[in-house]
Amino acid sequence: DLRMSRGLGDVYKRQQQMQAMQRKMEMMQAEIEEKEVTTTAGGGAVTVTVSGKKELTKLEIKPEVVDADDVEMLQDLIMVAVNEGLRQIDEISNAEMSKITGGLGIPGL
Repeated sequence: DLRMSRGLGDVYKRQQQMQAMQRKMEMMQAEIEEKEVTTTAGGGAVTVTVSGKKELTKLEIKPEVVDADDVEMLQDLIMVAVNEGLRQIDEISNAEMSKITGGLGIPGL
């Protein structure tokens, strides 16, 4: 039946498209993992670098912000800088992946 074979051809074509998209996404993820962002908090008192793998790769603390009587402020500055770095990596990842998935409306992508 011609309709059946055409339907199977369409399924095969969609499967090929999805596999190609998956390969592109894997390549893009590898590229994202190579990226790094550097963020600061407290006017540069704390500087962190976060990789595309969402790992903290560098942490710099200016000596003048190290105050034994106010450890909480230093902790807050570190959290702010790290969270901003992670947010930026997520933003980069989402923007790059949306270039591949486009308007497909695939949940979770």
